[in-house]
Amino acid sequence: MKLAWILWLATVLPPQAADSLCLSTTVYLEARDQSNRGQQAVAEVALRRQDSGLWGDSMCDVVTARKQFAPSLVSPNTRLGNVEAWSQAVTIAIESERNWALPVGERKEIVPGASHFMAHDIASPSWRNAYQVATIGGHTFLKVQNLKPRHG
Repeated sequence: MKLAWILWLATVLPPQAADSLCLSTTVYLEARDQSNRGQQAVAEVALRRQDSGLWGDSMCDVVTARKQFAPSLVSPNTRLGNVEAWSQAVTIAIESERNWALPVGERKEIVPGASHFMAHDIASPSWRNAYQVATIGGHTFLKVQNLKPRHG
């Protein structure tokens, strides 16, 4: 499967299915080589950003916002060819969405307050010295912005 095809498919699916597909794609591209906890943390950052509304209203808007997540950074011809990793990314994304739908006090947060993350071996962003929430595998999760949910 090519990234361009997946992103096209997201435009014709119902919104909830499209959001799950975009989150799954992001977990796969960003963290398929990381632990379940690392993949969950990546999903959590994307869900927190969606709640804030600062990067768009849908998960697909959030993860394709310019220079934010892998779907906007890698070639549209990128193939998502590891079937096992894809299956795992879908499972993590759906479980993360279910968890995030719970009331704030009942959610299990892995990287509380994290608004960004960086992969140590490929990124050195300007915000890299922000408050570090956690390091999980090859990613450091940071609180660069205090993101507040739009509603609530």
